[in-house]
Amino acid sequence: MKRSITSLLIILSCIILYHGKASAQEYAGHLNCNPTLFNKAKPVLPLKKTTAADPLSLPFFEDFTGYGLFPDSSKWTDYHVYINNTMCNKPVSRGVATFDALDWRGIPYDSFSNVNFRYADTLTSQPINLSLNVVTPGDSLYLSFFYQPQGTGFYPLPQDSLMLFMKTRFGGFVKVWSVMGTALKPFQQVMIPIADSLYFDSFFQFRFINIAGLYWADAIWNIDYVRLHAGRSAGDTILNDIGFSSNPTFLLNDYTSMPYRQFFAFPVAERASQYVCSLRNNYGFAQGVNFGYTATAMNTGTLLKPLTWNAATAPALNTQQLLSASYSSIVPLISLGNYARVVFQNKYFIESISTADPPENDTVVKDNVFDNYLAYDDGTAEKSYYLNLYPTLPGRIAVEHHLNRPDTMRGMAIYFGRQVPFAFNKTFNINVYSSLSGVNGASSDVVLYTQEACYPGYVDTINHFWYYKFDAPIALPAGTFFAGTFQPAESGSDSLYFGLDVNRIGSNHTYYNVLSGWVPSLISGAIMMRPLLGQEITGTGIKDIVPIANECSVTPNPATDELRFAFSGDYELQYAILDLQGRKALTGNIRSGMKADISKLAPGIYLINLSGKEMHYPVLKFIKL
Repeated sequence: MKRSITSLLIILSCIILYHGKASAQEYAGHLNCNPTLFNKAKPVLPLKKTTAADPLSLPFFEDFTGYGLFPDSSKWTDYHVYINNTMCNKPVSRGVATFDALDWRGIPYDSFSNVNFRYADTLTSQPINLSLNVVTPGDSLYLSFFYQPQGTGFYPLPQDSLMLFMKTRFGGFVKVWSVMGTALKPFQQVMIPIADSLYFDSFFQFRFINIAGLYWADAIWNIDYVRLHAGRSAGDTILNDIGFSSNPTFLLNDYTSMPYRQFFAFPVAERASQYVCSLRNNYGFAQGVNFGYTATAMNTGTLLKPLTWNAATAPALNTQQLLSASYSSIVPLISLGNYARVVFQNKYFIESISTADPPENDTVVKDNVFDNYLAYDDGTAEKSYYLNLYPTLPGRIAVEHHLNRPDTMRGMAIYFGRQVPFAFNKTFNINVYSSLSGVNGASSDVVLYTQEACYPGYVDTINHFWYYKFDAPIALPAGTFFAGTFQPAESGSDSLYFGLDVNRIGSNHTYYNVLSGWVPSLISGAIMMRPLLGQEITGTGIKDIVPIANECSVTPNPATDELRFAFSGDYELQYAILDLQGRKALTGNIRSGMKADISKLAPGIYLINLSGKEMHYPVLKFIKL
C-alpha cells in the first residue's frame, strides 16, 4: 500500500510539473535537418592529385564567399560542411563553413539514436606543395582561421569539440589544435605555426573535424577566413581586407515575398524606405570606402536603378552598415500576367582598397522574388519552433498577414523541422481566420476555413516546403487575415516542429493559444508558414494512409511490470515507448496478444508509437507505477 501511494504521488507530481510547464509555453528547438541540402546532387570533386605538379601553391586563402552550398572543390577534397551566410553571427566576411551533426545531405548522421557523440563533419584541404625546395621550416609558415561556436543555431556541448589535424610526410594525420563546445562567442582567430619538418611535403593537407552530440544535431561550429602563407608571425592577425559581411535586406518593408499584383496595388507602403548591407573593415585603421548598387527587373531586363556610388568611413576592425535609399521606379509588370513570377535583382559593390585586398567578397547579389505566396522568412531555417503541449491540451498557432487587394487562398506551404524520432504520424489542421479573440480589438475567433487531418512532410519540395492544397479555395477581401495550425488534444501531435528563421523578424505577427486565449509570440524569428495565393496549386504528394480496421490497446493501464498489446491482424509491429519529452525509453517488436516487459521503466507517463504494415496507428498513452 505504501509503495502504491508513493508511486501515485510521483505520477501526480509529473503531471503537475509537466502541465505547469506546458500551459503557456513556446520554444525554439533544434532543426535536426537542413532541407537546403536535402536531395541535392552529390558534388563532383576533382580527381585525386598524383603528381608533384598537381598540388596547390602558396598562399592558400578561403573565406567561403559564394553562392554554392558545398565547399569549393578546387580547394577542398570533401563536401560534408554547409557553406552559408545564415548560421553565423557577425562573420569576418560574408560566408562561412558550418559544422554540425548533419551529413552532406542535411539529415542526421544517426536518425534513430540521439544520445551518442561521434565524429561528424570534416573539411580537408586539397594537397598543398610544402616541399623543402619551395618552403622550409625557417620561412615562418602559419595557418590561421577564425572559428565561432553556436552562431545562430544551438551551441555545441562541452563534450563536443572542433579539431584541426595536419598530414605528415608519412601519410598520417596528427591533431594540432582543438577546442571544447561552448555557448555563443564572437569569431576568434587561431594562429598555428608550421615549423616541424614532419609536415613539409609535396602533398601536405590540413583537416577540420568536429565531434557532435547527436541529440543536439544542429550544435554549430563556424569556420571563416582560412589563410596559409609563409613570411608571417604570431602577431600577423590583421587581415587587410574590406568585404561584405551580411546579406542585404529585402526590397519589401515587412514581407520577404508577396505576389507582384499585391505589391503593385500599394508599392509605396510595401517598399522599404532604405536598404541595409553591412561590410567589415578588417584593416587595423579606419578606411574610406566607396560602395554602390544597381537593380534590374530580370523578367524584362529593365534597369530599375542605374549604378550609383556613395562614400562611407569604416572603423578599424569593425562592422559598418551601408544605407542606400530605395529606388522609386517601379515597373508595371502586370503586363506579364496577373500571376507572373517576377524577380528584382539588386547588386551591391565595394571598391577594393588595394590590389592585395581579396576581391571575392566585394560583390553581393540579392534577388527579391514576387511569387504566389506571402512570406516573412527568407527561406532558410536555423532552428525549430514548437509548442510544448501536454497531450490532453490542444495547441494553436496563427500568423497575421495583410492583402492590398482581394485574392484567393489555395493552400499553405509549411517548412517542418526534423524530429528524432520522426513525426510523420502527428496530425494537425490548417485554420484560416478573419479575426482572433483579443487581437486587434476582436471579440471572438472567426474561422473562415479548416483543412483537416494534415500530416507533416519532410521530402524536399519547391523551396523545401511541404505544400498543402485546400479542398476548396477561400476568397479573401483586402485587409488582415490569419493562417496557422491547430494541433488536436489526444492526437499525439504535441511538440510538432516548424522551421524558424531566426534572421528575420516575424514574432510581431505571430500568436499562439494553448489554454484559453491568444498570446503574442516571444520567440524571436519568423515561423515558416506561407499562405499560397492566386491560381490553382499542386499539393505535395502524400502517400495514402491505410485506415486501421480496429483500435489498438494496451493493458493493464496503469501498469507495473508488463503491457499486453491488442490489435487486429496476425502480423508483427514495431513499438517505441517514449517519455513526455519525446526521448525513446524502450523499443521492440510485438504481435497482438504478446506482452512487453516494462519493469525497468521509471514511474511516470509514457507514449507508445506503433508502426508497420503501412498503416497509421493512434498514439497510445499509459502510466507506469
